[in-house]
Amino acid sequence: AVGTSPYHPSDVDFNHPRILDSNSVLQLDCTPQSITIYGAGVIGCEYASIFRNLGCKVNLVNNREKLLSFLDDEIVDALSYHLRDQGALIRHNETYESVAANDEEVVLKLQSGKVLKSEFFLWANGRSGNTGSLGLNKVGIEVNSRLQIDVNEIYQTPVSHIYAVGDVIGFPGLASAAYDQGRFAATHLVTGACDRRLVENIPSGIYTLPEISSIGPTEKQLTEDKVPYEVGHALFRSLARAQIVDVRVGMLKLLFHRETYALLAIHCFGYQAAEIVHIGQAIMSMPPPANDIRYFANTTFNYPTMAEAYRVAALNGLNRL
Repeated sequence: AVGTSPYHPSDVDFNHPRILDSNSVLQLDCTPQSITIYGAGVIGCEYASIFRNLGCKVNLVNNREKLLSFLDDEIVDALSYHLRDQGALIRHNETYESVAANDEEVVLKLQSGKVLKSEFFLWANGRSGNTGSLGLNKVGIEVNSRLQIDVNEIYQTPVSHIYAVGDVIGFPGLASAAYDQGRFAATHLVTGACDRRLVENIPSGIYTLPEISSIGPTEKQLTEDKVPYEVGHALFRSLARAQIVDVRVGMLKLLFHRETYALLAIHCFGYQAAEIVHIGQAIMSMPPPANDIRYFANTTFNYPTMAEAYRVAALNGLNRL
């Protein structure tokens, strides 16, 4: 469980004080007037939100087609809209050609011919496993191109008595997941068995502004798997609690099986999303028939609360059937 460090390409000078990675950016002693962030994964999007809401001009450069493509499309579209609405400039499908810094600014040249200038530059494009000093080659364990370790479903490396957990094994790269992976691996090491369900359906928490959290498959994945699902929506602007705290942005989306009513996934965007998701997670983890979206429709929620979004979303979805 050695974790990871920011990936450093050899042609970028991270010794220059204006060129930062996701660790060194925390040592800034001022708020930049402008910053270019290269890499629009979770870390890049979170820092883009932070700096933009501090009043910093932000260029967010994404080397992929869209932001956070593992999320539900509706959530991704909302995040893109609100980042742009806050004033961030997002450029998709771009690859860097060079990064050069002087005493005044950093110049990023892109392979498309574009040139972006800013006071600081933040490299947020990947992390590498802290495996260099472990001597893994001496015990028959190989690492991938990002110095991370491949494991099986019970977190064993190719050497069965050596386990690996956390960021060093790659996706999902969440502290919350690492805690449970460690418990799972340790239990298997000691007892020879463990309940796989402990590490399935781990929620994601992405601390952009607005916040994002989800658990379970996306609409696209359910469609590809030909699962007959329906959607229940609750828009935060319709909730009394959200109106009280002056939050008009956000939604809760519940995906459930049209025939069994089983809750299949939860996707939340907005105020307290990472907290709200856990209410649905508890029902979703129950075996049938306890996993039933009608629980939310038939349960009284405190008013006004953000949790009431589950009742609203459940009724919205059931009314579509």
